[in-house]
Amino acid sequence: QVQLAESGGGLVQPGGSLRLSCTTSRFTFSDRWVYWVRQAPGKERDFVARVTWTTGTTVYAASVTGRFTISRDNAKNAVYLQMNRLKPEDTAVYYCAAVPPGRMWSDVRDWGQGTQVTVSS
Repeated sequence: QVQLAESGGGLVQPGGSLRLSCTTSRFTFSDRWVYWVRQAPGKERDFVARVTWTTGTTVYAASVTGRFTISRDNAKNAVYLQMNRLKPEDTAVYYCAAVPPGRMWSDVRDWGQGTQVTVSS
């Protein structure tokens, strides 16, 4: 089973920043696609960003492009999501997901608890 641990969420005012972390001790991220997805209240999970571990290639949802940055650290076996200029609509529980290359994040069956991000004044 794959188990990931998300951290770094919290309460922040609009325009603020947070950095989320995704780690696991059960496997290495190498040769994986790693996603950040989020689930807002009353909604299903939605794509936020993806990084290809081997190349560093990234893809972002239109709603976060220019504000969020996904990155990885091989030495720490961790993936990060730097979130800047946060908006109230970014409020959600954020999850990470690691899949074989070419697979969708929605193929993941074992989700962690995620980390809560609340953007409010």
